[in-house]
Amino acid sequence: VQLQASGGGLVQAGDSLRLSCVTSGRTFSSYVMAWFRQAPGKEREFVAAISWSGGNTDYTDSVKGRFTVSRDNAKNTVYLQMNSLKPEDTAVYYCAARVGGLLRSTKWYDSWGQGTLVTVSS
Repeated sequence: VQLQASGGGLVQAGDSLRLSCVTSGRTFSSYVMAWFRQAPGKEREFVAAISWSGGNTDYTDSVKGRFTVSRDNAKNTVYLQMNSLKPEDTAVYYCAARVGGLLRSTKWYDSWGQGTLVTVSS
């Protein structure tokens, strides 16, 4: 599966952004979709994941209550709504896909998008 992320940009602290990730292929609905991010000089880290049905989600603690992951299987698209953004959210955000359960490690994800840069100024 191929993934294309978009929606990043430069915003101020407290603003909102919505990232999108469009996938190719007819089996999108069978994939667990996840968002990861990588800040300069840091390792890529898990942000959020959503099950194939959308019924189960998982978030890293630092974004709980601020970010929401969702998906539209009819549009082959997964979203990450980011509210109350903080400077520490600044990173390149990547979407990823896997078949199976919701997992947080990058090593379990088979397909990756190219990343979209989110910059939050203070």
